[in-house]
Amino acid sequence: MWRSLRPIGRSDASGGYRRYAWTGADAECRLWFQAQAEARGLDHEVDRNGNQWAWLGDPARGDAVVTGSHLDSVPDGGAFDGPLGVVSSFAALDELRARRVSFTRPLAIVNFGDEEGARFGLACVGSRLTAGQLTVEAAHRLRDGDGVSLPQAMEAAGYDPSTIGPDPERLARIGAFVELHVEQGRALDLTGDPVGIASAIWPHGRWRFDFRGEANHAGTTRLVDRRDPMLTYAETVLAARREAELAGAVATFGKISVEPNGVNAIPSLVRGWLDSRAADQSTLDTVVTGVEKAAREYADRHGIDLDVVRESFTPVVEFEDALRDELGTILGARSERPLPVLGTGAGHDAGILSGSIPTAMLFVRNPTGVSHSPAEYAAEDDCVAGVTALADVLEGLACR
Repeated sequence: MWRSLRPIGRSDASGGYRRYAWTGADAECRLWFQAQAEARGLDHEVDRNGNQWAWLGDPARGDAVVTGSHLDSVPDGGAFDGPLGVVSSFAALDELRARRVSFTRPLAIVNFGDEEGARFGLACVGSRLTAGQLTVEAAHRLRDGDGVSLPQAMEAAGYDPSTIGPDPERLARIGAFVELHVEQGRALDLTGDPVGIASAIWPHGRWRFDFRGEANHAGTTRLVDRRDPMLTYAETVLAARREAELAGAVATFGKISVEPNGVNAIPSLVRGWLDSRAADQSTLDTVVTGVEKAAREYADRHGIDLDVVRESFTPVVEFEDALRDELGTILGARSERPLPVLGTGAGHDAGILSGSIPTAMLFVRNPTGVSHSPAEYAAEDDCVAGVTALADVLEGLACR
């Protein structure tokens, strides 16, 4: 499975992946998922929001155990973020069948669409729509860098965008959702454990900073006469690092758009996107408020106009105690010591769904902690340990 999926959407130049929603690479990933489902005799379906499902048993029972993740990527992302969870889900089903277990609850494997938000700028679009956390109107307003709207992209890919929206009937089918994911950090490497259980997802969001100045000639405009928004943007980037360090949080300006974007032109507009995350809401508020305050002070000093827009936000997610403890009990019975329980600063579909259904997560060790990069990595033995742990959990939840 891993070898057949690995080439899809991979850039020869960077070695990373460019599997963006509703593109050719995304279509190939979807065909791969469908082929894996059909090869195992599972019922494949695509829901109203473009998420793929592979069912074993009758979903109408309403107590299904669901696992899976996503197959899309960030720009030049790694091979493990998302796909490891999907591949491991199919492998865990193979393991359960090899154990000759009897399923007492329906089982499903899911591939959520557009989890990374690389194309339209909003993460977890498929799960947000399903859970009603993204309105139809807001979804229709989403556009990529070329001005293509989400409905236009879906239609071009052969899907009907008129059906998108909340899907409470589907959520009512699910009794528990367990997502396996490569760890995006080094906590497990530091404890020496191949697998861990998630406790919570930090609150996080994305803010767009629009710095507007005045375009002018780079060679003839005196420094004192310039209204250069790039200066204010640069000072704001440094302020974000400073505020994050002081608060023990993280803050990143990782995307920028410049107009007119000429080598010999002073910009008229610099648009930068801030991603910030913290262990609690108060700390996150402190960081973002501090960054915006500094940006406005710099903007006033340089004669720059500034608009700040919050484009997305996810509050802290505490995974359901009962399901998390049940995972700990199941896996603890097969281990010499309890599995570590750890929080994460990365968002996931499981976090979105946690407000609607019981959810939990398993993490697989990442020895370098690198993620969202071609250097992202997990050792084969640890991946196998993740499959075994997921199979044990699914057996404990769906086969009793």
